Amino acid sequence: MTLALYGGKVAGKLLFAQLMTLVLFSVLFALQSPRAAASAAGGGLAAWLPNVVFMLFACRHQAAVSGRIAWSFSVGEGLKMAATIALLVVALGMFKAAFVPLGLTYLSVLIVQILAPAVINNKG
Repeated sequence: MTLALYGGKVAGKLLFAQLMTLVLFSVLFALQSPRAAASAAGGGLAAWLPNVVFMLFACRHQAAVSGRIAWSFSVGEGLKMAATIALLVVALGMFKAAFVPLGLTYLSVLIVQILAPAVINNKG
């Protein structure tokens, strides 16, 4: 699910929860080594930044004509996928990030994206 399915307030809470997951994993991997912490931050950013871009794109095109909503959503998802791939390639290829911290943090941020809306909606 993506941020366009949620209201702006829920989307903001979701992005904040993802950011806190990114920070938590980076701090935990910092106990192991600075390289692991940087790798974890790279993995978390590869999941979080595209969501921010998608949310900004969706908010900007929210008032689109009804015939272009699906097109706007598709373009936003395409941008999100391209940004995710680019960030992962940069982290793994150029910065030689450690795969385990990067992968675990990336997956954790994605899991928060799936589970957090249910928790947020039940609380308020």
